[in-house]
Amino acid sequence: MITDINFLDFSPYSTSNGPVTMGDLLKFVLILSFSIIISRIITLYLRRSFKDKVSKDAGETILKLFYYGTIIIVFIAVLPLTGLDPSGLFLAGGITGIVLGFASQNIVGNLISGVFLMIEKPIKIGDQVEISGTLGFVTDIRIISTLIRTYDGLLVRIPNQQVFTTNITNVVGYPARRFDLKFGIRYSDDADAAIFLIKDLIDKEPFALLNPDPSVFVNELGESSVDLIVRIWAPISEWAALKSKLLWAIKKTLKENGIEMPFPQRLVYLHKVPDKNRTPEELKQNQEKEIESVLNYGERVLT
Repeated sequence: MITDINFLDFSPYSTSNGPVTMGDLLKFVLILSFSIIISRIITLYLRRSFKDKVSKDAGETILKLFYYGTIIIVFIAVLPLTGLDPSGLFLAGGITGIVLGFASQNIVGNLISGVFLMIEKPIKIGDQVEISGTLGFVTDIRIISTLIRTYDGLLVRIPNQQVFTTNITNVVGYPARRFDLKFGIRYSDDADAAIFLIKDLIDKEPFALLNPDPSVFVNELGESSVDLIVRIWAPISEWAALKSKLLWAIKKTLKENGIEMPFPQRLVYLHKVPDKNRTPEELKQNQEKEIESVLNYGERVLT
């Protein structure tokens, strides 16, 4: 005679919370296994989504946090099925978390800031930025820090908490950028003619944007020149090249048309009080000596 036993109702052991059946253990294993499979599928999908958006190191860190975090949460949620009380784990974990929190609060702050940077995306790899006085290219956005390569080739590591809480200037964040050129011409030159020549040069440049439109105007009447300002918008990819090109082209064009850029001029008057105790002949001889001294200054220095 075969005994009829319901396998799922069989209780291999008991705890303070009551008996644990094979059905409870089977549910625990199935739920945990199912969560692992789902987490891996979501991780693969997120890895493809992060491929062109964040660096490989940062993306892998986020994926690992998501994967293991999901498994830990599910494990704690289904732990009562095995007859174990997770409150003891929470208590121990809470005490450990407090200790670790005080010991590594800066690391946690950088970690959270790194996640927010990847979500908000104020900067991305390859952007030209200014962060905390550091100018350069973003080479990597990691989970703890951001790497900046300065224009002179230095690699600067900035903690993400500092990046997230400070002002960020993204040089290439907007598709177009304006530059200003300043020129001074002589008072005797025709300012209207200079403005016409400059505008004609700008019209011939295909990368000088028409909207917003460029402007050329007299900005100030200086001490020795009439100061002009040229304001031009250009695509961010052509901004530096167009600025350098127009700077020299305007200078050459103005010179070719007889419009000069004057140097600052100063007139200095020296008045020497004559010595009343000397005769006119002595004063004349002293003046000739001073002139000879000035003329021979270069020779004395060279020797």
